[in-house]
Amino acid sequence: MTRRAVTAVIVLSKGSGEIDPDTVVLGIPLLRRIVMVALRAGYRDILVADDGSFGCAKLLEGTTAVSLASTRLAGHQCSNRILVLASNILPHPSLLRYLGEIPLRVETAYAPASGIAAVETADPAALMSIIGRANDAASLFAELERMYRRADSLPDNMRWVTVSNRAELKHAEEWLLRGLIKDTEGFMSRHVERKISLAVTRRLVRTDITPNQMTAVSVAVGVVGALFFLSSAPAYQLVGALLFLLHSILDGCDGEIARLKYCESRFGGLLDFWGDNAVHSAVFVCIGLGWWIGDRTLLPLLLACSATVGGLLSAGFVYRRTMRHKTSEGPLFTSITTSEAPSHLSHLADALARRDFIYLVVILSAFGKAHWFLILAAVGAPIFFTFVLWNSYREGVQA
Repeated sequence: MTRRAVTAVIVLSKGSGEIDPDTVVLGIPLLRRIVMVALRAGYRDILVADDGSFGCAKLLEGTTAVSLASTRLAGHQCSNRILVLASNILPHPSLLRYLGEIPLRVETAYAPASGIAAVETADPAALMSIIGRANDAASLFAELERMYRRADSLPDNMRWVTVSNRAELKHAEEWLLRGLIKDTEGFMSRHVERKISLAVTRRLVRTDITPNQMTAVSVAVGVVGALFFLSSAPAYQLVGALLFLLHSILDGCDGEIARLKYCESRFGGLLDFWGDNAVHSAVFVCIGLGWWIGDRTLLPLLLACSATVGGLLSAGFVYRRTMRHKTSEGPLFTSITTSEAPSHLSHLADALARRDFIYLVVILSAFGKAHWFLILAAVGAPIFFTFVLWNSYREGVQA
């Protein structure tokens, strides 16, 4: 959230005619997506300068943004820092936060690109009059450059894309999809699963399917896959492992849809987290039962119990420590630690919590040896739980 009051003004652009404010970008009209980015960046005073050529009120329903006729802009009470943004510029929230916080002298504008400007002024009404009189975005930014001092180039991590034609629209969609890849993802997840899930998500966001519905589909696929491990036949186990992998891939789609459509919810995050753990538990139990059916000894059941209980204890502890009181935007589960400076042990634990192990399940299942994975999980799950407890204690002592 910005540390000061900032007014954001979105000016409708007259481009090639290929892209309008209601052009859908991955499930959301372009203008609405820009407003949602501004809201996500912490802006609360958001105005859309509607010159009457396009009705914007419907696109803004459910947001705090206000559509104002250009002639009424000067009468709006604004802050001294005003962000001016053309409607063909799709920014990243970090860019807007940066533009709201950078120090600027009075009557100075910082414009990292044509179509984006942060202006510090002692006379907001005069600036709003300039915006209201402008014929289009291009002439407006030319006037801003003439009227206000330009700030020197500042170090930043600015990110944005221009969306003026169909080619740029495709690039913008690819840019948005790439932004969904988390830094904490495992190697196989980043290079295999995400490529597939993003391709699926790109199509699903054009439909009415919700993130929670996608979670339910993913969990159902995983549970069905677990049932195939009741057999010791390699063919059945391989089908089960591939469905388990498909569950992992589809499990990425629910969060991707939620983030693209700005419909994240705490309930959805909890459903996703515990749904994953339910699938893992079902896989452990079914592998154990399938092994027990073959030799009728107690060992498979004990191993299944160890893997399941160890996994659920770890999940419960992670939920209690990092998720129970989390209210920030974004994925509910991102790390096993709440420390702002995670230790090497925390990074190791995060790596162990990722799901690259599923590829080991696929390889072993192809030879009918899924029970080897159960043995590893039965030993590893309690050790991981102990490791998580120790790391939490260690961080608490160092705090």
